Amino acid sequence: MRRVHPEFAFQARELADQIEGILGDPPDRKNYQAMTKALVTEYANGGGIEDLNMMAFALVDVIEIAEPKTLLADAEDFEFGDPARVFSAVSCPDGEAARMLEAIEENHPDLGRQAIVTAFLHKHPRMWDDDDTSLDQLAEGDDGDDDEEDGGASEEFTQMFDQEGER
Repeated sequence: MRRVHPEFAFQARELADQIEGILGDPPDRKNYQAMTKALVTEYANGGGIEDLNMMAFALVDVIEIAEPKTLLADAEDFEFGDPARVFSAVSCPDGEAARMLEAIEENHPDLGRQAIVTAFLHKHPRMWDDDDTSLDQLAEGDDGDDDEEDGGASEEFTQMFDQEGER
């Protein structure tokens, strides 16, 4: 497993949530397909929203990965990558999807690079790992305050705040 930049991990999880939200419960495939077709058409015509998740959403079902190792290597750095290398590692089937990929490369190369990597990470979650920064993970192995051996406040400390105590 390869570690990816935390922002790419976040974006891949966001894409999964977005897809789940569009599908709905119970899943409405017709609505999902209408949404993806509209996005593909917009991006193929040179327009579309300059949004990483929307772009990744448009790409996720039509993108074909020729060089997964290239995309994994690029996933280590969110801000600075090589758009040309990433675009050469993928393709889309002929037609509107291919035109979309070309338009994204021409009009939004950096954002397109991030969207491609995000779509790839979403499609292949077992190929990568991100740092777990949850509170449970961060607290693992932490035994608390090492100054107090019994785990409670010392008598000296509690008497400082005792309003009714000895004077």
